[in-house]
Amino acid sequence: MNAIKKYLPWTFRILISALFLLSVIAKAYPIWSFEKQLVDLGIVDWCMAPYFSRLIIALELAVSVAILQKHYLKTFVIPGTILLLVVFCVHLVIQMVQSGAMNGNCGCFGQLIPMTPLEAFVKNVLTIAMLVYLFRNVNQYDKGGNKWEVMALIYSASAWLMFMLFPFAPCKNEDNQKLKPIPFSTDTTEIGVDADTTLLIQTNPLKNDTSITSKKDSSKPIGGKDSSAINANKGPATTVSKFASYTTFSGKKVNLDEGEKIVCLFVPGCDHCRDAAKEMASLSKAGRWPKGYILFMNEELFKIPEFYQETGIKYPYHVIDDIPEFFKLLGNNATTPGVNYLWNGNIIKSYEGIGANQFNAKEFNSIILSQHK
Repeated sequence: MNAIKKYLPWTFRILISALFLLSVIAKAYPIWSFEKQLVDLGIVDWCMAPYFSRLIIALELAVSVAILQKHYLKTFVIPGTILLLVVFCVHLVIQMVQSGAMNGNCGCFGQLIPMTPLEAFVKNVLTIAMLVYLFRNVNQYDKGGNKWEVMALIYSASAWLMFMLFPFAPCKNEDNQKLKPIPFSTDTTEIGVDADTTLLIQTNPLKNDTSITSKKDSSKPIGGKDSSAINANKGPATTVSKFASYTTFSGKKVNLDEGEKIVCLFVPGCDHCRDAAKEMASLSKAGRWPKGYILFMNEELFKIPEFYQETGIKYPYHVIDDIPEFFKLLGNNATTPGVNYLWNGNIIKSYEGIGANQFNAKEFNSIILSQHK
């Protein structure tokens, strides 16, 4: 009995510290995913999401450290952590009422360990129970020994670390949102050679930039046969699509609202994006296929050469520097990969994510071919 009373409090403290530290790591990598979740839930907008996300992660990091020390442990740290978990539980209850107890990912451990709202609620209740036990069975420093400076240092250091590790650009005015093409450099790697096209992956290590272009000016577009040659008619009336402002891909001018186009929204390190790209590369070789273009999110740009090597796709690309803008193009609550079939700016078919509306290569091919019967 004495052994339990001696070791159980420290077991709980280490376990709670580990849980919060795991939550920090899961939310921070990738941090844009946590930011998007906050926006999708309506908690903040994209301008405030970078600040809010880092402050929340910093708070969890501070808890993981503070629970292992004795300054204000019973008067502030444990009660404050219980209050934090109660707020999370209220949020989870609202989620369960609105969307169902077993639907979706609560985001407690980011994308690392998906948890339903009910699973997260149970986890939080168990953690609160451990904290209540600790409140009754641990000691803090005697009166006069507690130092607020230690508590302030723990949180301020945690916040500083989050903003240093994950820098971001503040929101810009809409007039300044136009993106510039990535500059080319002299570091070049050839990828995907066929009879008509050779792709050059060009990387600027000083700026962490990567670009792709065609080695020679071929009459065939990189994405396959010219769509103007396969159109039996002019298609629907031309309209201005949400992709119209992106006019430079791999150093060449493009009008995405003219004729048939495939526009993909990918993240270079996203496995599901690579799976979709592989299927599209395979279909592009099968026969009639519109020109394709990729809009990459500004995340892990150094993986772009690997993306092209692994997938075999030969679409030119453009990098969207502003992550909120990238997700606005995907749509509300949408996730990568995104695949869109456009004809004269009209979106004929759109896919996103890995759920009910995930990319279906067979269906996509049938839809494209059906436009020319």
